Amino acid sequence: MNERKAQVWAGVDAGRGHHWAAVVDETGATLWPKKIDNDESAILTALGEILGLADEVHWAVDIAGTSSALLLALLAAHGQRAVYVPGRTVNRMSGAYRGEAKTDARDAYVIAETTRHRNDFATIDVPAQLAADLALLTAHRTDLVADRVRMINRPRDVLTGVFPALERAFDYSAHKGALVLLTGYQTPAAIRRRGRARLAAWLANRAVRGADAVAATALEAARAQQSALPGEDVAAQIIADLAAQILDLDDRLKRIDKQIRERFRSHPQAEIIESLPGVGPILGAEFIVAAGDLSAYADAGHLASAAGLVPVPRDSGRRTGNLHRPKRYSRRLRRVFYLSAQTSIIREGPNRDFYLKKRGEGCKHVQAVIALARRRASVLWALLRDGRVFTSAPPVTHAA
Repeated sequence: MNERKAQVWAGVDAGRGHHWAAVVDETGATLWPKKIDNDESAILTALGEILGLADEVHWAVDIAGTSSALLLALLAAHGQRAVYVPGRTVNRMSGAYRGEAKTDARDAYVIAETTRHRNDFATIDVPAQLAADLALLTAHRTDLVADRVRMINRPRDVLTGVFPALERAFDYSAHKGALVLLTGYQTPAAIRRRGRARLAAWLANRAVRGADAVAATALEAARAQQSALPGEDVAAQIIADLAAQILDLDDRLKRIDKQIRERFRSHPQAEIIESLPGVGPILGAEFIVAAGDLSAYADAGHLASAAGLVPVPRDSGRRTGNLHRPKRYSRRLRRVFYLSAQTSIIREGPNRDFYLKKRGEGCKHVQAVIALARRRASVLWALLRDGRVFTSAPPVTHAA
């Protein structure tokens, strides 16, 4: 323990309240196994002890998120870089070592040992201020969108039990006027008493577009149901409250979208990313967060592979050309390319032409969109490499 090593490998099993670290030498012997509180002073103390063990320390963690944010920031401040070892890899490598126990200490040891044997793990870069802001904003927006989906289904379920005709009359996920209607009127009798003209005026005073059409549709649904179902009054209060919450959530989403748009467009490569058809500020911000440092991708193929757009061969013996969908890739990065490709085929242009070409070759819709997404990954990588915006016509190539 007193002899200073040339190099050691430190594996950290990260957690919210505390981390467990294990340090191994070139023979695999454990030099330093300890529990570290997720606190700055505790991490700095452990960092000093581990750095005193060897001239060079190779760090590895199994979580590259909020749980390890303070640890990674302190490592970066001391000139140390860590690699990311996926949990799937740690789980599989655990079977290569003796025993079946599952503890944080054992996981930390497996992380350190895996890093000692492999040097192909991705390095974790502490994001700059802009990237960190976009990561927080896009993650928060994703949570709000998921909350909205759940909240939309709740009033629809309650409304089906007391007023099914009105539930079928509108698409509440995309119709703000229908939600405004539910804040004031939820039962057939109340809508019939109000009447079309007064209901349209009530909606118009609340800035509902097409107020007369909304009132007419609601009145038609109310006339189709003359019966009052049990629990109607309580259900009406619940529906009104849920509709108000959804409208408030929509306002929060608008504010978040505005923040993301302003922060994204301050990025030096925002104009290039947004110039690609189908990519707006939201998807552009998610691309910056998911892709990270673009210098890590040696070519367009590496970017496409990280997004899961490159098939993986599974050949054995005489069986060749057996391609399968990859399992280890960035789901978020794949989502960016897939959604932007799907959006780009709406309008005429090279993206739609390529999609129709693939459909003509016999590809299904999903297959054609994935093929287009793979092509767009190459285009975006080339645009970022050359520092130019997307144009429908290819650039002029000058002779040498």
